[in-house]
Amino acid sequence: MSEQGLVGRRILVVEDEYLIADDVCAALVAAGAEVLGPCPTVEAAAAMVAHEARIDAALLDINLRGDPVFPVADALAARGVPFAFATGYDRWAIPSRFEAVALLEKPLKDRQIIATLEPMMPAALA
Repeated sequence: MSEQGLVGRRILVVEDEYLIADDVCAALVAAGAEVLGPCPTVEAAAAMVAHEARIDAALLDINLRGDPVFPVADALAARGVPFAFATGYDRWAIPSRFEAVALLEKPLKDRQIIATLEPMMPAALA
């Protein structure tokens, strides 16, 4: 799979663990993406979703310092922004309204991140 699908894309990273966020951001930048964030809290992520004009996709950690990320997921869904969850939890921990959302299990691997986000991108940048 080519990583050209992420070149120039604006990807929101929502992750509260610094080392994981740093690794995810590095993988996305290496694939040519522009990283928004990383946002370590629900509040920071919600503000980013509310104020950024263009978000092409997002990768959301489910548990941010004890707070569930689902309000951010709802806001992204309302905007039509595709996203995936990254977590150490099983699928049962995710509300049924998100059953079709991709789930990446931690520890994350660069290729896994790219392979999950790349198909979410439309053929051309808007």
